[in-house]
Amino acid sequence: MTATDHRPAKASSGERVADWFDGRLGVYALGRRYLRKVFPDHWSFLLGEICLYSFVVLILTGVYLTLFFHPSMNEVTYHGGYLPLNGIRMSEAYASTLHISFDVRGGLLVRQLHHWAALVFLAAMLTHMMRHFFTGSFRRPREVNWVFGWTLLLLGLFEGLFGYSLPDDLLSGTGLRFVDGAILSVPVVGTYLSFFLFGGEFPGHDIVARFYSLHILLIPGIMAALVVAHLILVVYHKHTQFAGPGKTERNVVGTPFLPVYLAKAGGFFFLVFGVLALISAVATINPVWSYGPYRADQVSTGAQPDWYLGFAEGLVRVMPGWEISVAGHTLVLGVLIPIVVFPLLLVAIGVYPFIESWVTGDRREHHLLDRPRNRPVRTSIGAAWISLYLILLAGGGNDIVATRFHLSINTVTWAVRISLFVVPVVVFVVTRRICLGLQLRDRELVAHGRATGVVKRLPHGEYVEVHRPLGPAELHTLTEHEHRDRSDRDLQTADPQPALDGAGVPARHQEPQP
Repeated sequence: MTATDHRPAKASSGERVADWFDGRLGVYALGRRYLRKVFPDHWSFLLGEICLYSFVVLILTGVYLTLFFHPSMNEVTYHGGYLPLNGIRMSEAYASTLHISFDVRGGLLVRQLHHWAALVFLAAMLTHMMRHFFTGSFRRPREVNWVFGWTLLLLGLFEGLFGYSLPDDLLSGTGLRFVDGAILSVPVVGTYLSFFLFGGEFPGHDIVARFYSLHILLIPGIMAALVVAHLILVVYHKHTQFAGPGKTERNVVGTPFLPVYLAKAGGFFFLVFGVLALISAVATINPVWSYGPYRADQVSTGAQPDWYLGFAEGLVRVMPGWEISVAGHTLVLGVLIPIVVFPLLLVAIGVYPFIESWVTGDRREHHLLDRPRNRPVRTSIGAAWISLYLILLAGGGNDIVATRFHLSINTVTWAVRISLFVVPVVVFVVTRRICLGLQLRDRELVAHGRATGVVKRLPHGEYVEVHRPLGPAELHTLTEHEHRDRSDRDLQTADPQPALDGAGVPARHQEPQP
């Protein structure tokens, strides 16, 4: 054997590049720690991914649209691909929107993809937050992350408002008139705020340029930072998980990020992208060419905002037109009260984790999720809030409802006003009773097992139905919350149990909580 046989093999170019980056960035240590991070496997976790992927679609399509959009209210005479509007005076913003829709290759598809992604993004955020609300994952130590998500939802509402106001069409102009009226109702400083925002008397000449800067720079930058912070906290706190055999407050059971979850996430991204593209290709949304350019002396009929702001308009439409005078100032309560209630409805979501912690006195860390039926009060509050939101959404379209169903608009408005106070209370009571009924049903299952439909005759002549005992996994799911609630001390001192799969075999992938 020669000396040359003991020399180490020469590293490949790929290994040398990896070593170079690892020596300067520590990527190997980071990858070893985080690429094997465990993710619980449950369909509800996909809601957060829909939020993330639709946000990515929004960024990509938004960058494309900025290449062709002109955020200016200078008047021009349109000569473009949409012949019915040729020769019409309009703003550069509206003209460039028509140019994107009819003269830029693929422009209309990208415009509609951007708009549909915005609607899905906000819908997924609201649904994602409601999933966290009903399962209690907002509790310690995740209160800050809940506030981050709530802030993203709030910014998304205004980002959508600014976005669909940019084309300067008759529909968006009517929406801005609504915004101007709400600002003017603010006592003392309302007129000053309106002049500052619009750069003069409504509609002014600066509003599109100002909304454009907010829409493409400030708000997206803040939202991107919040998304990153949100994901960092998810990694730091680990994922919550539904109760099951071997799942405790001190571990996470699921599949590793690499390669299993990464493959699923990649496929799901293209699935979300593909569905959004399909919807955008076959379903027209915001056809600004049908509305025409905005003129201050015109109002479009059947004007409706996007769904996520419909409840704000509903607050104004169902409010009586009350006015009072205080110290020489006229207070338009018909608008002032709704613009005060509007943020309160949203703030109630943001502060709920802290209110529940204070009311219940629960200061423990929680990493296992609740079944909604086992928290009837919280579930009833969430259901009542959703019912209130839906009633206001219907109130925001009271004219459409009256027209479609051939009803008096006054009848529809009064029905919404009454429902606003009655329906949430009824929903709260009914939901709570349903939750308590489901709890009783679970206890019956635990005590007697599941009915098989087989009737057996006993020796003394009595007929009984045969019940099948529940398996260990199902028993654990139905009774785990009782064990958690029975003793906080046991929860804090219990030794972590090995994670078991459905067959009672130790699971492969589990990760301890920090």
